[in-house]
Amino acid sequence: MRVTTSLSSTYLVDDGRAGAAQMIDRARAAYAAGLEGLYVGDHHATGVPYYQNSPILGRIAAEWPDRRFGALYLLPLWHPLVVAEQVGTLATLGTGRFVFQCAIGGGEDQFGPMGIPLEGRGRRFEAGLAAIRALLAGEVVDDPDGPWGLRQARISPTPPEPVEVWIGGAGPKALARAARLGDTWYAGPELTDGDAAEKLAQFLDHGVDPPCRPLRRDVYVGADEADVARVRGPLAQSGYRGFDLSALVTGTPAQVAERFWTLGEIGFDEIVVRQLASGQSDALASLERMAEVRRLVAAG
Repeated sequence: MRVTTSLSSTYLVDDGRAGAAQMIDRARAAYAAGLEGLYVGDHHATGVPYYQNSPILGRIAAEWPDRRFGALYLLPLWHPLVVAEQVGTLATLGTGRFVFQCAIGGGEDQFGPMGIPLEGRGRRFEAGLAAIRALLAGEVVDDPDGPWGLRQARISPTPPEPVEVWIGGAGPKALARAARLGDTWYAGPELTDGDAAEKLAQFLDHGVDPPCRPLRRDVYVGADEADVARVRGPLAQSGYRGFDLSALVTGTPAQVAERFWTLGEIGFDEIVVRQLASGQSDALASLERMAEVRRLVAAG
């Protein structure tokens, strides 16, 4: 099983430099803990500091020279030529394979400010991904009748090796789209273990043989059970992003490793961890303890 990380891109700071510095420090801690991949997300038109995927990943790549890395793109919001150019350049900044994560997105809060209608985003996603794949492969794309009117589009540099395409989403159409257009399906953090297992089976029923089966989990690795209760306890009252709290992974290193083994037994072979604690000191301490989690998972 591979243990990787998705860094939070939201930091409630008054000085934007402070949030960027915290994100870089988390990348360094994840690297020191031996995590095997690093990814960042995508969100737009936010009212709080959110560090955009391409530029922040370009900076973080300096802390991540030789392992898998990548970013999520909500494709209906992006021109495919711009995405391909960004990814083509980003992929040259490290020796690890670039993981291209993508999803259809949703919500008027993001689409509205972009001036992009929610209607038709499925078509935009599929046309965009097809164009991006072709451009990253060094092809010239001519699609004047498509959503972006591409004419003789090309990029350089292209990735040194083919990118790995993960497609997110949890509905039947999303699972079918991942099987048809992606290399694998990316299971989201909101899914309970049972839901994730059921949807993974539905994805595999399409007859695919993916190179990996990734699942994101929001995690806190505590020093002891009291430390775990300190961080998890308040969530019983306030909730956490509307998730079923059973989808969260909290515990001591041994308890977290045991949960990861369970996730492996239901079919997932890459656990993408995002730090549950928003406080920087707690997040860094949890990342440091991930080294022991990874050791225990490897020991089996």
